[in-house]
Amino acid sequence: MKSADELDIDFLIATAREAGAAILDVYRTEFEVEHKEDSSPLTEADLRSHRIILSRLGERYPDVPVLSEESGDNAPYEVRRDWNLYFLVDPLDGTKEFVKRNGQFTVNIALMENGRPVAGVVYTPDLDWMYFGSKDGSFKTEGGGAAMRLAPPANPSKEKVVVVGSRSHSTPEMEAFIEGMKQDYGEVEFIAMGSSLKLCTVAEGKADIYPRLGPTMEWDTAAAHAVVTHSGRRVLAWGEEDLDLPYNKPDLLNGWFIVQ
Repeated sequence: MKSADELDIDFLIATAREAGAAILDVYRTEFEVEHKEDSSPLTEADLRSHRIILSRLGERYPDVPVLSEESGDNAPYEVRRDWNLYFLVDPLDGTKEFVKRNGQFTVNIALMENGRPVAGVVYTPDLDWMYFGSKDGSFKTEGGGAAMRLAPPANPSKEKVVVVGSRSHSTPEMEAFIEGMKQDYGEVEFIAMGSSLKLCTVAEGKADIYPRLGPTMEWDTAAAHAVVTHSGRRVLAWGEEDLDLPYNKPDLLNGWFIVQ
């Protein structure tokens, strides 16, 4: 594959579904939870999904490198800085939600071109929601049904603003942000959501804004970022009016950002 125009989005959807099925096989058992060096949880489901995604991408697009959260040998910046085209993968985003068994965890697969997420799929295995975005637009399917185009209103209602935020990572900065929104708009509704579903909730138009005032990694956001972009919304670096969240940095840790 030489450019994103050659991507088969249906292949990514099928791959995410296969990985999601493997995740559910573990989810329905009394699984064990380990912890990485950064104290984040790790389960057999993360690893099974990772192996499936890498295998399928390697078979279909052997010339396109893959950067995955669960790869212990990801390419260093000195190598990947020259990548014009690569896949950015989180095999199981929201492992904390997985452990809590609340269903709000996802499989994230993004295609990156020239440092931008140009296509992506976000699959919620337990809920069977599939979000996907590419040059043809952004869509959602539920239960394998017909695809619904995501085209949220361009401007939020001035009577009430719906803010989506983390279910597991509340911060004082987030609370202060919501208080500020209340002063500006009066009525603010807050939706707690796990994993990359928060970005998709804005792309879907069920929330007006998602401020992320805490740490995330590039693989946490890339696939949903593509869904947001192709729905007509933006993922902006915090404090910047027209700068999209950057990728393929020396440090893969994201800065604060806002989806609107």
